Amino acid sequence: MRKNTVLSLLFALALVLSMMGCEDTKARQENEQLKAHVADLVKEGGALQNRVAELTQENAALKQENDQLKRTAKTKKSKKSKKSKHHRSSSSGR
Repeated sequence: MRKNTVLSLLFALALVLSMMGCEDTKARQENEQLKAHVADLVKEGGALQNRVAELTQENAALKQENDQLKRTAKTKKSKKSKKSKHHRSSSSGR
């Protein structure tokens, strides 16, 4: 009976160790998959940072163009209002 107990314990120990090895292999595979996924995410993050920088520059250029167009519009309005005031005063004098 004692030999059976020892053999059973050795068999159980061998079974547990083999299961641990199997779990370790699965964990390693999952770890490698996760590492690959993280590498992809880091790459994608870099691409997104570049895109943000491009859009920031484009936004600054558009703001500058918008300000320039506003100044041009104000200049044209002030010239028109001076002409119309001048035109009105000369026509009312007749």
